[in-house]
Amino acid sequence: MKRVRLRPAQRCARALALWAFLVLLAVPAFAQETSPSAASETSTGWIFRWVNFAIIFFGLVWAFWKAGPYFRRHAQEISEQIAEGTRARQAAEKQRAEAQARLARVDEEVAELRVQAKRGAEGESKRIAELAQSEAQNVERSAQAEIRAAERAARIELKNLATEKAIQLAEAVLRQELTPQREEALFRTFVTELEGSPN
Repeated sequence: MKRVRLRPAQRCARALALWAFLVLLAVPAFAQETSPSAASETSTGWIFRWVNFAIIFFGLVWAFWKAGPYFRRHAQEISEQIAEGTRARQAAEKQRAEAQARLARVDEEVAELRVQAKRGAEGESKRIAELAQSEAQNVERSAQAEIRAAERAARIELKNLATEKAIQLAEAVLRQELTPQREEALFRTFVTELEGSPN
């Protein structure tokens, strides 16, 4: 059989009804105590008193016995809540300790990041300097090659110009020195040499 769980308000209402019933049972005993009579002095009066006492006593015992599981359950819930609160407090303290440890390491991590950034910047500046030096050397080699090519071209042009001028000068000198008589003498010498050759 499934046991129906009562809400706390229902439990309180039942407990109050039980207490009211017990008080109603105890009223005659209290009434007898306040008005002493001849019957109260007899053994019957004592028997009623003990019966009333027993009813009240067993009623109280029964009420505590019925309310016991509720109080035990309530005590267990409270102890579970306390344990849960303790676990939550320990977890919070652990998180706080971890946060403090991280906070303490923040300065070290910042210093380490600065050192790494400085190393990276130095390496980058060195790489850029080497790259600039390499580019400068390439530009210098290229400029020197262009200068040598221009120098060769200028020499060739100068030789051509000198050759042209020499030819022009030779022609001018020959024109001045080559008179018709000389030309005829040169021609005769040429013809004589041709005749004397074994061909």
